[in-house]
Amino acid sequence: MIDEMSDGWYNKIIPLTLRGIEMRNKKPPFEITNQMIDYVAEIAELVGKLNGTNRLTANPTLRRSNRIRTIHGSLAIEQNTLSLEQVTAVLNGKRVLAPPKDIAEVKNAYEIYERLDELDPYSVDDLLAAHGIMTRGLVEESGMFRTRPVGVVDSEGHVLHFGTLPQYVPDLVMELLEWAKTSEVHMLIRSCVFHYELELIHPFADGNGRVGRLWHTLLLSKWNPLFAWLPVESIIHHRQQEYYDAINASNNAGESTPFIGFMLSAIKASLIEAINLNDEVSDVKIDKATLRWNKIQEYLQTHDYIMNVDVRELCGVSAATANRILAGFVIDDRLIKCRKGSTWGYRLSK
Repeated sequence: MIDEMSDGWYNKIIPLTLRGIEMRNKKPPFEITNQMIDYVAEIAELVGKLNGTNRLTANPTLRRSNRIRTIHGSLAIEQNTLSLEQVTAVLNGKRVLAPPKDIAEVKNAYEIYERLDELDPYSVDDLLAAHGIMTRGLVEESGMFRTRPVGVVDSEGHVLHFGTLPQYVPDLVMELLEWAKTSEVHMLIRSCVFHYELELIHPFADGNGRVGRLWHTLLLSKWNPLFAWLPVESIIHHRQQEYYDAINASNNAGESTPFIGFMLSAIKASLIEAINLNDEVSDVKIDKATLRWNKIQEYLQTHDYIMNVDVRELCGVSAATANRILAGFVIDDRLIKCRKGSTWGYRLSK
């Protein structure tokens, strides 16, 4: 929960925000561990495997499904009440009975994620514009850095995190963007550092988590385009307590190392899920094709040729699908197309 700080908390804010000021003109503090190196190697291998299928980036239906999962996951972390089915309905133009604020959050998030490839990940103007779209009509200071102190408190009022004092926010954000642009650290690690440091600065009155996750995805998509369609946010939502624990552990440690480890594990899990889904779909396709071929072969054991109408009856498909099935088996050199009166028939090639 994000609350504006009361005057009575101001003295508590100063010690933590001083650390942010002292870190200016230095790289964000973190340690590259052996576990991180292992994660980077494993993720790179998984990316190569998923890229090899070309399914994630080439299938419009899958891209849209993953984008909806991304939006649902990221907003659910911030207590948006819409289910995945309701988010899907909203984006399909259907009427949903839900709080108007939650519906607006869905529409805003979808709009900015759809414009992901237009954003420059190192531009402060684009960062502010993205926040403006994400929070349009929802917060007073939309599309601008906050002007008042803020902090994160739990349901009992315990302070979990103080944001940087507002007068230091613009410079710190610009320095963070410049570091992200010029750092030679691998983008998998660099994007995690950026995500954490943006949360630490807490540059906006509201929407920091949503923008942080959006920008993490944006940075990764510049390293490899498939990340624009990988629903890492959905994994984070399912592991939400671990996400918060990693942020708190990094806050306590004074560096982003624990958070980097968590995020790399979430990215790896998201890739494994995508690959497993791809394999399942491929297995279904193989089983369906094999089943259809077995039916056609069996038919041709007692008939000289098979026609479109026969395939429709055998496989329970439309005429157009039957044509595609037969054409596919001709390409595979399993069938030969031959003229039968005024129409076409197909016989075994061997």
